[in-house]
Amino acid sequence: MAGGHITANYVPQGEDWQITVTNGDDQKTARAPGLIAARDQADQLIEQISPGKSGRVVIHLLDGDGFAFTTAYLQARHGLSDEATERAARAAVANAPAAT
Repeated sequence: MAGGHITANYVPQGEDWQITVTNGDDQKTARAPGLIAARDQADQLIEQISPGKSGRVVIHLLDGDGFAFTTAYLQARHGLSDEATERAARAAVANAPAAT
């Protein structure tokens, strides 16, 4: 990759998560059941868009918010229920400082 970064954006949709991975003009979208499965799916999409790991920068976002993604993903990885993960994600988005 010559520069820039890849974004992986996760959006809850009912019981599933929609994942959109973007690298410049390239974009791939998928769905997965649960945030951990969505993160795994994102890895596959990232590999399709930008094969190899050398020099690759990936930013993971929950509906556009990196802090919200990190909070929700850590909640999910530590075994909290999907409902608790979604509540944590919504709370993180609601309490995030406004961008200036």
